[in-house]
Amino acid sequence: MKTSLKTGLLATTFAAMLPFAAAAQDQVDLITPVEDELTFVFVPKVIHPWYDVVAAGAEYAVAEFAERGIEIKVIWDQPPQADVADQNQRIEANIGRQPDGLAVACLDRATNVQLMNEAVEAGINVINFNSFCDDAFPFIGPKSSVQDGYDLGMYLAEELGGEGKVAILSGSLTASDHVERITGFKDALSGFPNMEIVFEQPDDDILEKAVTLTENLLQAHPDIDGIFASNASNPIGAARAVQNAGRAGEIAIVGMDDLPEAVEFVCSGVIDALKAQRQWDMGYWAVYYMVAMNENHTIPMFHNTGSRFLTQADCN
Repeated sequence: MKTSLKTGLLATTFAAMLPFAAAAQDQVDLITPVEDELTFVFVPKVIHPWYDVVAAGAEYAVAEFAERGIEIKVIWDQPPQADVADQNQRIEANIGRQPDGLAVACLDRATNVQLMNEAVEAGINVINFNSFCDDAFPFIGPKSSVQDGYDLGMYLAEELGGEGKVAILSGSLTASDHVERITGFKDALSGFPNMEIVFEQPDDDILEKAVTLTENLLQAHPDIDGIFASNASNPIGAARAVQNAGRAGEIAIVGMDDLPEAVEFVCSGVIDALKAQRQWDMGYWAVYYMVAMNENHTIPMFHNTGSRFLTQADCN
């Protein structure tokens, strides 16, 4: 573990200096070149295009530091599927690698947090991003995803006039953000007694499984009116199945995130609405905060990157 990094960062806390991504250029000017090389490891929940955008943000930050002589090596180590045991093995292996920073997206809070505490005890700077773990670690992202689920539930209810049969593609059952979105969605629908949830199945964040589940849904419930998709994969899976069945425009679909294919489905009217996170910011600020931690600076314990609605009106 390196302890000699000299970045010339001001003693002012990063919480005061860097509240938002818009402050990026101001923050860059506070850095002076050094010769040290840092190694940061990111352990997401799964190999997924959503994390490619996180990686792009991290790469941008690395390039900014490189211009000032600070070399940073970023390693991505994620399981091919959302498997808790596999992810934990990767976290444990990377503790042994002794990187300068470890960024984890929690797939299973209880076991992930135990290992993250072990990493801290080993002298590693640990950050949490995307899926909230515990208040003991700095977190970048929406700490609670309940609001996103609630917003999408209200949107779907309004689209359906407050009545109808709906389905839930529930993602990974151990992922806190997926679970919280479903909680928020159900909270929203609780105010509409004429809306009924008739189908709820986990797709494990696998697009192909989301397609199959939606096909099964259409067979079992041909009178389905709406679908809530809780992660970045399943809106696409639901839209593919609905379109292939020739029912685009008949079944309202709402879901998470802005992968290119999902956005195309919004623009073509197959998906009604998405709530998109700002995952590029997560990668960008994770790198900056891990540099700051190596310099023993205070950083925000919570950087809320937020989310935004995307509808067909945004395609114009």
